[in-house]
Amino acid sequence: MTQKTKAKKATKAIEEPIVETVVEQPKETKPSWVVKDRVYALKDGLAPLTYTVKSSNIFYFDEEKGYERELKYTTNQKTPFVDEFKGDAKLEHITFIDGTLQVPKQKQTLQKLLSLYHPQRGSLFFEFDPEAVAEDELDMMELEIEALNAAMSMEIDQIEAIVRTEAGNKASKMTSKELRRDLINIAKRDPILFLELANDENINIRNVGIKAAESNIIVLSNDQRTFTWASTGRKLITVPFDENPYSALAAWFKTDEGVEVYQTIEKKLK
Repeated sequence: MTQKTKAKKATKAIEEPIVETVVEQPKETKPSWVVKDRVYALKDGLAPLTYTVKSSNIFYFDEEKGYERELKYTTNQKTPFVDEFKGDAKLEHITFIDGTLQVPKQKQTLQKLLSLYHPQRGSLFFEFDPEAVAEDELDMMELEIEALNAAMSMEIDQIEAIVRTEAGNKASKMTSKELRRDLINIAKRDPILFLELANDENINIRNVGIKAAESNIIVLSNDQRTFTWASTGRKLITVPFDENPYSALAAWFKTDEGVEVYQTIEKKLK
């Protein structure tokens, strides 16, 4: 190969454009509308013999078009939007019977009006979704099982701390079986709250402070603003305004000064 040929090839290689590969990101797709029978219910357990919701003189702000559009429910139009009507419109009432309204899949105009566009959806009525209800119930069952398992394996000090949130000072006089019984009842009644309390690192510290006050190791002033040593009267902490005194004490116990007091109190409680 001659020097001239090599030079031409080198020049061609340099001049060839570099093609960058652009990877397109997948576009987000909105959930598609499912054609099915739907059930609607009035909120807050309302169940009058009949209840009629507005089917005309209602409006929906269309974000894509950028303006408010009038809605009407009719029996002879394929859309609830008045600006899309063709010919005369035959208005129809929307009436709930005993608090519910069953709309078959053949009535797509009414379904879309109630599920997507009606201004009172979510405030006056809602679409009842058995699958979503079942999913919520299953989630709650799983939480209850998790809460009960945690309750059965919990140490007595933590049990007392959680039960105290409901029973108050009575928790100090309960037997271990009474405490565990009340703990299980809390876990059953409100598993979400129970798990929050079980994972709250301050609840045990707060309980130590309460027990110390009950045992007259520390004293909370009558105005709920100051903690002092019972033996010497020396001030430990001034409670910030409008804060629960024992929550403030628990937070103070975690400071450099407070941790020594906390350790001393723990020894005195044993």
